[in-house]
Amino acid sequence: MTHLKVGDKAPDFTAKDELGNTVSLSDYKGKKLVVFFYPKASTPGCTAEACNLNDNYERFKTQGYEILGVSADSAKRQSNFKNKYEFQYPLLADEDKAVIEAFGVWGPKKFMGKEYDGIHRTTFIIDENGVIEDVISKVKTKAHAEQILGE
Repeated sequence: MTHLKVGDKAPDFTAKDELGNTVSLSDYKGKKLVVFFYPKASTPGCTAEACNLNDNYERFKTQGYEILGVSADSAKRQSNFKNKYEFQYPLLADEDKAVIEAFGVWGPKKFMGKEYDGIHRTTFIIDENGVIEDVISKVKTKAHAEQILGE
């Protein structure tokens, strides 16, 4: 789905998180970053994925990673999602889909025989210099940390 591949420079972005804070790619310069795109806050697959990453948050931190979740949900919905599950990382409320489209994860999907446009669940691993190290398009929602950290 995405046009981005390993070795590409990650798209520079600026968006608001669930608290209304401005978050940019440049905030993570010198750090490794996991950016995971998910279709909708508080749905079963998205909850499993976000909780799996949160449950392994210390492992990510130990290996020098920051985590950032992104969906087209409103800041209020993102805030409710984060508070309910006590996520330790920010969630971007990308309602205008600027970040989603920059990463190329918006497009046609099929569900129960219906076609519609939506977010393709995709995770990007970005190195300290803003270069994409990995693109995971076949996300295992209940074991996503293992897919990223390889353990």
